[in-house]
Amino acid sequence: MAVMVEIHIPMSAEGEWIDDVGDFMIDLEDELGLEEWDDGEAFGDHYIFFIAGARERTLLAAASRVATREGVPAGAFAMVTDTNAPQFGLGRRVNLPVR
Repeated sequence: MAVMVEIHIPMSAEGEWIDDVGDFMIDLEDELGLEEWDDGEAFGDHYIFFIAGARERTLLAAASRVATREGVPAGAFAMVTDTNAPQFGLGRRVNLPVR
């Protein structure tokens, strides 16, 4: 079991930002040594990206960078959970960006 951060981003009419964030995740993996835990997916009215493989502080910093990326809809939040969580959205909610 490891710390995982789910990045929940509100869906918008224009979803071009999803591919951009997916590409940005590769940069974050290389730069911060984290890993995209699973493929992102739509869940309800949010799109969720999953990151793990680093300390919570590093994961939340990465999530904040995603949330403030140009084109990403406002209102993103993170759920701090673990890689064995039985479903999405369990854990501690953290508003993004972290200050």
